[in-house]
Amino acid sequence: MKKKLSVILSLILVLFTIMSAAVIPSAAVSYTNDINLKSKTALLVNLDTGQTVFSRKADVKRYPASTTKIMTYIIVVENVDNLEKTKVKVKQSVLNALKGTGSSSAGLQDHVNEKLSVLDLLYCMMVPSGNDAAMVLADYVGKGNIKNFVNMMNDKAKELGCKDTHFENPDGLHNDNHYTTANDLAKMAQYALTLPEFAKVTNTDTFYLADNDYPLVTTNYLIDANRGGDYYYQYAQGIKTGTTDEAGHCLVTKGEADGYSYLGVFMMNPIKDPDEYGTMIDAKNMFKWALTELELNQVASSETPMCEVKVNLAWGKDSVQLVPQKSINAIVPTSYKDSDIVVETKVPESVDATINEGDVIGKATVYYNGPDADGKQKIGVVNLVSSETIERSGILYVFSIIQGIVASNWFVLVIVLIIILLVIYIIISSIIKRRNRKRKRNVKHYRNF
Repeated sequence: MKKKLSVILSLILVLFTIMSAAVIPSAAVSYTNDINLKSKTALLVNLDTGQTVFSRKADVKRYPASTTKIMTYIIVVENVDNLEKTKVKVKQSVLNALKGTGSSSAGLQDHVNEKLSVLDLLYCMMVPSGNDAAMVLADYVGKGNIKNFVNMMNDKAKELGCKDTHFENPDGLHNDNHYTTANDLAKMAQYALTLPEFAKVTNTDTFYLADNDYPLVTTNYLIDANRGGDYYYQYAQGIKTGTTDEAGHCLVTKGEADGYSYLGVFMMNPIKDPDEYGTMIDAKNMFKWALTELELNQVASSETPMCEVKVNLAWGKDSVQLVPQKSINAIVPTSYKDSDIVVETKVPESVDATINEGDVIGKATVYYNGPDADGKQKIGVVNLVSSETIERSGILYVFSIIQGIVASNWFVLVIVLIIILLVIYIIISSIIKRRNRKRKRNVKHYRNF
């Protein structure tokens, strides 16, 4: 029952996001800044609007390392009814698969043959990035077959619209055929944030398993006030780190302050110093920039006309003003000016009355073209609607029908045929008259004779 309820709530949240996107359009705008990024791929998305505000090679395929576990979490939660009461046995055979891999661990070797709750195992997987926990969970949900679980991961990725993603395992260990993109990883994270316990689990810095005296500590220094040092950022929340030699340092995290919420994805930060985490530096700097230099503003009002269109068949009214169907709000630089907003409209040359207020006539594309953007960038698209009701004139309508008939090809053809028939009639009549006159002359001549 709880599982069904959580799925329903997730669907409601997704539906709400889609409905909100109609008012505040989702778009990909990459604003410029002075941050010297260490990550080769970076993406920053405003979670309140779904709008991308910064993007660098976000569609390039990268190895995700342990950020893979975001999808592992999704599959587990969607297939377990009760996270706290469902118990899973830790199998030695499952742990053996990780021997020699140098995997990060939650210490489940000390709990072989014990039964742990799914929720505890999720903490073990997400907080210290335990590959052992990921494998135990995948084995359980996959009914003893981890490959089945991986297939579920790939199916879910397609369902979420992740077109450049393929998984080979549930933990993120390197495989040349195990990849994703920052855009796809952002889709997974946004969906995961709607699932039970995800935000709480991924924002936990210290966790104690069972009766252990030693803590399991987060790998994400952004959220660890005690151990994070200069990496710690008070407005950061979760989500998941990842590191392999091939992937470099990777990070998916969230920043929230003053009513704004951002999701950051940072990938392929080359490992030059094992103790230096460029992704966390990037995240901290990007969040500071976004939270101080960007803001939500209304860039187009539903009450302000964008253009006008010629109206036919209306008495005393030859045009109508078009307004946006809904106001467009977007994240823009705090220094933006009205002149930075460019609107391009696509409307017909004219429309026929009757037109009702609110009728969709065309579309408008709104762009940001300020100095802090790399060229003109699309913010969103909105329908253009009539600002008023304009009734059709009956007299003008009748005249237009007559005019249409007169101007039609069929009418011209009929007239031509009539003229031809008339000419033929005149010619035939003329011939008949001449014959009749000649016949009369012959009759007269005969009588005279």
